[in-house]
Amino acid sequence: MSRARGATRSRARTAATRPTVCDGSVSIRAAVPEVGEIGSILAALAEWQHDDGPLQLHPGDVGWFGRFGPAATAAAVRTWRVGPRIGAVALLDGPALARLAFAPDLLGDDALADRVARDVGEPDRGVLPAGEVFLDAPAGARLHERLTAGGWSLDEAWSPLRLDLREPVGRPGVRVEVVGPERAGDRVAVQRASFGNSTFTLEAWRAMVVGPAYARARCLVAYDAHGAPVAAVTVWSAGADRPGLIEPMGVHREHRGRGYGTAITLAGLAALGDLGSSSATVTTPSSNAAAVATYASAGLRCLPETRDRRRGAPADPTPRPRAGHPRHPTGGELNA
Repeated sequence: MSRARGATRSRARTAATRPTVCDGSVSIRAAVPEVGEIGSILAALAEWQHDDGPLQLHPGDVGWFGRFGPAATAAAVRTWRVGPRIGAVALLDGPALARLAFAPDLLGDDALADRVARDVGEPDRGVLPAGEVFLDAPAGARLHERLTAGGWSLDEAWSPLRLDLREPVGRPGVRVEVVGPERAGDRVAVQRASFGNSTFTLEAWRAMVVGPAYARARCLVAYDAHGAPVAAVTVWSAGADRPGLIEPMGVHREHRGRGYGTAITLAGLAALGDLGSSSATVTTPSSNAAAVATYASAGLRCLPETRDRRRGAPADPTPRPRAGHPRHPTGGELNA
């Protein structure tokens, strides 16, 4: 795992030193940030979150990735600057997946779409490798036209959900505690028992909570009547009056089917309200009916489906859920 990240960083540094591409009078420059630049990138991502805009890469997504540490997080981020400002950001959320966000006024920018499409489409540019890869881009971005023209197909359907936090949020009905160092072991234990492929550890939790994104985040754990930790969630604010993010939520495999998923989601919604978020958002595979139902039971409303993009597709191009998909949770949200 660490060797793969290192190789990606090396390729990207080479790509970032290419001569600046000029489109008209404005240059577009791709780069891999230094660790010290992550704060300004998070600020840009936060500024781009709007209740009336498409769901896209959130500062909380980068914050959750922060469990791998600051160097790995910086190595997994790509930026495109349009002149002096950041115009687009990608997070390499796995070896074959890039998740994107654009400045709202540049979603339809032709020059930026052309540059990003070239960079994600050519492996030697240090964004995505050769072979089958996936891209998560916001709905309505001009980039989708370029991807279609470049042979990218549609992949699995995803269900985004949102709740206006000006609406009342129900009570969880179980004991829920905010996680600090004394409860971090419970947070880690629930994560590992919720997601079959989880590598979460106390060291990873500590790395995450000292990262810049966690200043506006909270981890919560729900307990049953016997004091056993049964469910957990981490929620991320993008600042006052901006959409917050649920990422991730899980229920311990031995305690599913008892309403703990709904309960911990309700607690997470309340925490986002306390953090000043205007709304709460989450995205889950449409094929994961149990997860969609859990979020809906907590009051979140489904938005129109979105689809990842796939390059290097197999002979059968039919979108299909599969455990090997880099965004597909292996067991974490199959609970209620």
